[in-house]
Amino acid sequence: MAPTRRAAAALQSEDEEDIRFDVGNRLFFRLYQASNLMHKTGSRSVAEYGSTTQQWAVLGALSRPAVRDEGMTVKELVGFLLVSRQNLTAVLNRLERSRFIERTRSDADGRLRRVRLTAHGSKTWARMLGNIRSYYADALDGFTTEECALLYRLLDRLRSRLAEF
Repeated sequence: MAPTRRAAAALQSEDEEDIRFDVGNRLFFRLYQASNLMHKTGSRSVAEYGSTTQQWAVLGALSRPAVRDEGMTVKELVGFLLVSRQNLTAVLNRLERSRFIERTRSDADGRLRRVRLTAHGSKTWARMLGNIRSYYADALDGFTTEECALLYRLLDRLRSRLAEF
């Protein structure tokens, strides 16, 4: 490659790197803003139940059919929700005080404690779902189902990539 072509290719490469950094910077800042807005507006949508988005996430995780009866260990919840044990413990304490969850010793291994919804927690979760459905409908208004699916796939790829760090 001639020197002028190499120089042009190097400049183009630098320009491409600058553009990619700028797009990445804007993307991550937009994700940060969206996360903050989801926390604020999502918490408002479930406030009548004395809940926040963090509590909503835990209740949702524990309400899934695969774990509803047995519950989950704190370690499993940490891995599923991708939160710190310290932050999760504070949320679990609040949920337990509200009688939404209970922590019991595992039958299989008495050293483990399992977290599961109480009857009160299950009933409250069932009522919260109406607000959550409305919140999702309002937040995603103007997006097609295909766009929502694409956004999910892209965010899932990003989450997977970040988990490699």
